Amino acid sequence: MAALLEINNLNAWYGESHVLHGVNMTIGEGEMVTILGRNGVGKTTTLRTITGILRKRRGEIRLNGHDMMQVPLHRTAHHGLGYVPEERGIFASLNVIENLMLPPAVGDGGMSLDEIFELFPNLHERRNSPGTRLSGGEQQMLAMARILRTGVKLLLLDEPTEGLAPVIVQRIGDVLKKLKERGMTVLLVEQNFRFAARVADRFYVMDHGMVVSEFPVGELPERMDTLHTVLGV
Repeated sequence: MAALLEINNLNAWYGESHVLHGVNMTIGEGEMVTILGRNGVGKTTTLRTITGILRKRRGEIRLNGHDMMQVPLHRTAHHGLGYVPEERGIFASLNVIENLMLPPAVGDGGMSLDEIFELFPNLHERRNSPGTRLSGGEQQMLAMARILRTGVKLLLLDEPTEGLAPVIVQRIGDVLKKLKERGMTVLLVEQNFRFAARVADRFYVMDHGMVVSEFPVGELPERMDTLHTVLGV
């Protein structure tokens, strides 16, 4: 499997606080990879550093062979990188269609509105509703859909199931499986271990700003005891 994202010896700082300590990851094209770990171990920081939101960083980030360390934040999406933060970031005063149409296309293969609505039937039902009237689950779906419409190649998702009802979590899992069938590459931060186990091909486990283990989904049964200790679940 060809590597789409390569991260080597990635370090990052918030002010004087050194928060990532030599993170190494490789994400293959079409792969769905989940970063596991307790709160505060550097999972979200890893995504923010990859995207360039956190600029005080050192190491190597290559996306499709391109050096991303020198790319300004406003050009990140043009290299095929899309980020859905935990806070979702939808425009509350705009309706669903307006939210979807606002970001420009940055690559080939972006989903049409019809494809988006087929993938997210809830959004079709609420297409004329402003963001303020959407449920948390609908807001999460809209945040994901807005990025998918642009044509990015790598989707970074930060805690997409946080605070959502089980039925919505199930739907988001179904969406991710369909995206994988389409060849989308996804790097996911997730606290819901059962959800992550359902959708991921491979896992990275983080602790204290470092990757402490990496394994494919097939090794889950033999690693459960260790994961319960590391993750506190």
